[in-house]
Amino acid sequence: MLVLLLGACSEAGSTGVPEPVPSSEPSTEPPPTPAVPVADPDHAVDPPGERDGRLWSADVLVQWDQPLDDALVEEIEALDGVAHTERIGLGQLSLENRVLTVASVDPGAYRHFTRAEVADFQEAWDRVAGGELAIDRAVARRLADDDGMIRLGNDDDAPTLHVGAYTPQIPTIDMVVNTAWAEDIEMATDNGLLISTDDITPATIRKPLERLVGEDVSVQMLDVASRIGLDPDARLTAIPTGGTLGSVVGTYRYRVVGGGRIAPDPAWVAANIRTEVVPILGSVTCHRDLFPQLRAALLEVQQRGLADEIDPGEYAGCYYPRFIADTTTLSNHSFGLALDLNVPGNLRGTVGEIDRDVVAIFKTWGFAWGGDWRFTDPMHFELSEVKAVG
Repeated sequence: MLVLLLGACSEAGSTGVPEPVPSSEPSTEPPPTPAVPVADPDHAVDPPGERDGRLWSADVLVQWDQPLDDALVEEIEALDGVAHTERIGLGQLSLENRVLTVASVDPGAYRHFTRAEVADFQEAWDRVAGGELAIDRAVARRLADDDGMIRLGNDDDAPTLHVGAYTPQIPTIDMVVNTAWAEDIEMATDNGLLISTDDITPATIRKPLERLVGEDVSVQMLDVASRIGLDPDARLTAIPTGGTLGSVVGTYRYRVVGGGRIAPDPAWVAANIRTEVVPILGSVTCHRDLFPQLRAALLEVQQRGLADEIDPGEYAGCYYPRFIADTTTLSNHSFGLALDLNVPGNLRGTVGEIDRDVVAIFKTWGFAWGGDWRFTDPMHFELSEVKAVG
């Protein structure tokens, strides 16, 4: 099954649409049309109606770090080989140490770039318009709670959305919301462009497109990404959303260099990554904005007589620019905003042996703990809130 709709409320049936009440009186009236489910009226857009128009292949994805310029879009549309375009918003969310891409879209227009069986599944797009989330099933399985809710961000006040449909996604995009959510997620609605080259090989437009948009813009060939996970020739961009991560990281550009490793923009590394000495652990390499809170947390651990609960020999690092093992997904370690402590006794999927008083201290100083996640990672601590350190 390619798509599955999830109930939006407890009184609804399995599709989230209230079931009709049986009647003993015969009726000559046609059956009522099921109401369009609106899970969140405050974050709803107009329902898209039935699909109208042809489908387009999703061949190229372009991401800027600012809203699109109308004149530039017109130049792109005039390139030989460009058959159709669609503007979308793109941002990256840190969810349980996975940096995932969310697209904010017009459901009625965006659906024309999805697979035919997805594009024609009407209720899925009605649910996105009604404020719910469409997401790949494998991604949702890791992140959704028992009520089908996912919090989009690691800040305490990050918005929580209901998963309305499991649907296969366009390559490199993990989840889709409507544009009414963009402000709450602190992401753009107009910094991405989907391009269809129709029956022309996408690679034929790569060089003229890159010359047009400039070297700081991410241009991905999605036909390549669909086969191997990422376009290895692309200069990739992550624009973390949300208060803490977005304000600390800014725009993060990188290239894939093989073996699971990435090469971040040297200018970003020079501006943000430092090696400094901290209590208990000694010399560590992290994002510069992590150090004040890391020092404060470790100093409190030390002052409360808990220093022996952290083994410097079992520290597994903070900044390492690479993908999560066996994936093409970034983690907060790529930004130098996470650290792994006491690794041998705190492996993924376990409750972990790390001292809970140490955990509480780190939480006090603005760190999220991987032991709280649905799929636990008790060695992992990451910056979730910027705090003033006096």
